[in-house]
Amino acid sequence: MKVVKTDDFLKSLAALPKTIERLYRTQEERFRMNYRDPRLHIKSVRGLAHVLSLRITRRYRAFFYFQNAETAVFFDIDHRKDAYR
Repeated sequence: MKVVKTDDFLKSLAALPKTIERLYRTQEERFRMNYRDPRLHIKSVRGLAHVLSLRITRRYRAFFYFQNAETAVFFDIDHRKDAYR
């Protein structure tokens, strides 16, 4: 799976604690190998068609959509309490 990251995503990722950034990179590798891996905890975001969330930790989520069958666009990463507003 090809992963594309928006500029906003990269800025948000850089602002996170380094431990969260490392955990994101682990999850991204799992995603690239098999986006259906249950350890990713991918869920649809209610109210937003085609937007999905990937769990980084219990508190952090990365948001993405599939551009096509082989490309996912990651556009946001944030703390749960802020992300779903």
